[in-house]
Amino acid sequence: MNTLKTFLEMISYRENLDREGFILRENKDDKIAGPDSGGKDADKETSDKPQAKKRNFIKPRRPAEINYGIPPGKTDSASSALEQNREAINKLYGLPDNKDIITRDFFLGMNTTYKSMAVFIDGLTDKSVLNMLFEALMLFAEPPDADRGKLAALVMKALLPGNQVKMISSFKDILAAVNIGDTVLFFDGCAEAVAVETKGWEHRGVEMPVTEQIIRGPQEAFTETLRANTGLLRKIIKNENLTTEFFVVGRRSQTPVAVMYLRDLANPALVDEVKRRIKSIKTDAMLDSGVLEQLIEDHPYNLHPTILATERPDRVASKILEGRVAIIVDGSPFVLTAPATMYEQLHTGEELYNRWQYGTFIRWLRAAAFLLSFLLPGLYLAIVLYHQEMLPTELILAIAGNREKVPFPSIVEVLLMELSFELIREAGLRIPGVMGSTIGIVGALILGQAAVQANIVSPILVILVAVTGLASFAIPYYSLAFSLRIYRFIYIALGSMLGFFGISMGLFAHVALAANLKSFGVPYLAPTGPKTSDWTDVVSVAPVFFQEKRPDYINPLDLTRQPKVSRGWIKGGGNQDD
Repeated sequence: MNTLKTFLEMISYRENLDREGFILRENKDDKIAGPDSGGKDADKETSDKPQAKKRNFIKPRRPAEINYGIPPGKTDSASSALEQNREAINKLYGLPDNKDIITRDFFLGMNTTYKSMAVFIDGLTDKSVLNMLFEALMLFAEPPDADRGKLAALVMKALLPGNQVKMISSFKDILAAVNIGDTVLFFDGCAEAVAVETKGWEHRGVEMPVTEQIIRGPQEAFTETLRANTGLLRKIIKNENLTTEFFVVGRRSQTPVAVMYLRDLANPALVDEVKRRIKSIKTDAMLDSGVLEQLIEDHPYNLHPTILATERPDRVASKILEGRVAIIVDGSPFVLTAPATMYEQLHTGEELYNRWQYGTFIRWLRAAAFLLSFLLPGLYLAIVLYHQEMLPTELILAIAGNREKVPFPSIVEVLLMELSFELIREAGLRIPGVMGSTIGIVGALILGQAAVQANIVSPILVILVAVTGLASFAIPYYSLAFSLRIYRFIYIALGSMLGFFGISMGLFAHVALAANLKSFGVPYLAPTGPKTSDWTDVVSVAPVFFQEKRPDYINPLDLTRQPKVSRGWIKGGGNQDD
């Protein structure tokens, strides 16, 4: 009997009540507070009951309780004593365990009485700039016999060769400067420090766009470096009104975020709203512009994206010149522009760089691809299941003949092919290099041919799914194309259950939901819903000399883009500068 009981205990599941295990241990506060933070009474109550020992996890400190390593009751300002500043830096960065934080002692000039210390992060600084900095301070500097309390101001004004130099006194500013790649200099006897820009981390150079390739137009793309991205925009817009404002988002990551706009063009209410939303974000980390997009967009539960993300500097520059606002996140090669409408998510810069006839043809072709990408499978099911009379008799007989040996219903057939296509697309993206595209093409061909030969699907359905996939690839904006991929399955369900009536209901609800969307106060379907006066750049492309007005739904400060007669060389054209 005892053997059976032991065997049942061995194979039965027993919950581990010791939740802390070998990872978390009770700290001093937990032992004092007791299991339920009820003090001595709580300990007495729990000790009387025969239950398992109860442990508490270590109570995390709230953000408000986290300081900058300064003992409570003391200020976080730098001290005039160099050793006290060294102790504070060691405590803040966890030295000597933290190996990439460098503290360099040196003497100012050749005088050993001027003790100094430099703090920087190895890997974020340019070594050549650091060598020049130490050479200027250690070899060529001749500090006069002056007040030690004013030594930082003297070094900044007379001894440092750096361009961006500032005096700071609080450890909050000191940490912010060191963490972004600057070098902070402390001087014995001076309660202020000097921050010198020495940024020089490894980064990717400016390359060709990957996701937004065009044939005719600039072939530059944004990088992961914030200053490089702002420089690319300033290289295109050489205007003194182009303004860049910086913010820091992320309590732990401290990610710099830049907002760029034209002061004399962007609506001040739009600029203030963008800045208000960015300032209000409270999070630990901001790793990419896609995270920021989700935190500031108006309708996060709707499938349609209401903020445009692009890797092309020329496209962002064109949006800024229309009166929009650009948002750049450090570490992300995609820049956000707001507000954004559905029609501009279907546009590319290539339509403007080519002649207007070519651009109009591409726009209409893309509009057809937009509709086919989410309606075609649902329409096929609606016709095959409910409305066979809409097709010619020969075509209906051909479809029926091809489906004669297929054992599955039409809805199962469509879902099987659509899900297979989505799997091939996702697998092709995840496999690195040229191998991904090769597997995608070969996999689609082999899978389609094998499915037809095995009588799992009909040949016409393979053609239909292929056309639908090509139409989705023709959508230039990835987020919009992704939303249409999800809507496709909704319309498949509506078409299989209710036929054309279900498709009509879905379109009505789809348009109603899209018309209800707004992007920073701008209707998502503008300029068609509601209708505005600007119709020169929606589905068709007007000649560039007819595009005289900026989009009026953005309400820019200057609505006129160019005069009525922009080609001053034509007869009677007048002055080109009018």
